[in-house]
Amino acid sequence: MKNINKLFACLVGLGLVVTSCSDLEQFNVNDKNITDEQLEVDFQHVGSKYKPVFESIYQYNPAWSYQLQQNLNADVYSGYLTPPRPFVAGANNTTYSLVSGWNGFIWSVPYSNVMNNVKSISDLTKDEYPTLYGTALILKVAAMHRVSDVFGPIVYSNFGDLENPGVYDSQEVAYDAFFADLDTAVTNLTADIDNQAFSAFDLSYGGDYKQWVKLANSLRLRLAIRISKVDPTKAKSEGEKALGQSLGLMTANADGFFVNGTLDHPLSVIDNGWGDIRMNASMESILTGYNDSRATSFFDAPTDVAGAVKGVRGGMPLLSGYSDELAQKAAYVGFSAINDNIHTPRVQLMTTAEVAFLKAEAGLRGWSGAGDAKANYEMGINLSFEQHGATGAAAYMADNTSTPADYVDPINSAMDIAALSTSTVAWDAAGTNEEKLEKIITQKWIAMFPEGQEAWSEFRRTGYPKIFPVASNQSGGTIDTDIQIRRIPFVDSEKSTNAAGVTAATSLLGGADNGGTRLWWDTGLSNF
Repeated sequence: MKNINKLFACLVGLGLVVTSCSDLEQFNVNDKNITDEQLEVDFQHVGSKYKPVFESIYQYNPAWSYQLQQNLNADVYSGYLTPPRPFVAGANNTTYSLVSGWNGFIWSVPYSNVMNNVKSISDLTKDEYPTLYGTALILKVAAMHRVSDVFGPIVYSNFGDLENPGVYDSQEVAYDAFFADLDTAVTNLTADIDNQAFSAFDLSYGGDYKQWVKLANSLRLRLAIRISKVDPTKAKSEGEKALGQSLGLMTANADGFFVNGTLDHPLSVIDNGWGDIRMNASMESILTGYNDSRATSFFDAPTDVAGAVKGVRGGMPLLSGYSDELAQKAAYVGFSAINDNIHTPRVQLMTTAEVAFLKAEAGLRGWSGAGDAKANYEMGINLSFEQHGATGAAAYMADNTSTPADYVDPINSAMDIAALSTSTVAWDAAGTNEEKLEKIITQKWIAMFPEGQEAWSEFRRTGYPKIFPVASNQSGGTIDTDIQIRRIPFVDSEKSTNAAGVTAATSLLGGADNGGTRLWWDTGLSNF
């Protein structure tokens, strides 16, 4: 109708007026449309691109995407959780029969939703709105170091480069790029620290750039500690830069990095809705052995067996005596589900307790500005107890006798396994650095729950905590049962669309493209 009216106006104008049809365009504008210029006034042309970035560091809607992106790999390999159902008749990720169709989501979600959107944000903001560019860089590092910590080499510095499409960085080069991006972000934000341009789009800190700088510093310290064995000089330099930056690190629980969504954590659906995830036996062993009051903040009491909490042994095959995987699930689904304290729309990505434990390890390594290792260790425990509303932290930290407990499966004794550690909670000033590190990493592991990706990475780097091996190893010899899985192979979508890139990436990996090959920072050598 609009076009017909326009044509009629032009025809009438031929005989009555000298106004041109082009002049009439001013009257042919829908005043409900919003122009690009109007969007730019309050940064809406950029802001809409942040939400999928926040929500895809891991994608929590739909829940099945998170289940494949993280839950059926890192959450399990970390020793936190495990499914009561032996998917695919027991031949699945948990038993090291790696399912490429599942693992493709670890790659595709961050590339589709994080890297693509950050590229768009960067193109729109890099020159004109440096603070918005800075927050995008921090989010990119927060997302993509996780991807590198799964696969090793990734497409990062060359992403979006038409002259070098699909070219992978080695993990060392990727980490250098992460540190450089954090440098740019901190520089941009501190130069205009009170700018409020991001407030309408910030799902974590309400647009407070001081908090974003604290997050950037804390991420830098995390990554510096990660490379402390493979490149101690670079690690110390980056760690001390984080420790010495004027705005500091995350120090109070309110500083923690959470995404404030509108939906419950995807674990709520996977756990309560589907009954597809339960407490891992390693988690039971450590929490109950230490008489840790956080156990009942993390998990519910079992419904079918005795005990305050009860875990399922990780990597179980389809056991004899069960007709199919659903029958076995029915036997174990009554073990401990996740407590609703975890099932909240506030999705945890980095806690302040973790930062205290990072400082504790930095202190062991002699980094300037780290402070006292014991004080930071105990601060981490206190922060975690406070975060979860748990009681008895002082008595817990003084306990120098309790150790992880043996695991007993009340249904199938073949799954029983003795505890692997004799480490206690109480700090021992006379202990070796290795003994102190086991305490630090074990407590950090507890405090990071349910964020399995970081927990799995730290287990691979340090060997702590000592978590139970899988009950059934179906890797065909590519993964050692005791050493446990080290990475996920490159995904099929990359192999089919970027074969040359994957071939080059495999050479950068320094080993076979399988789950037994160690990453660059996973040296397998002594921690000190």
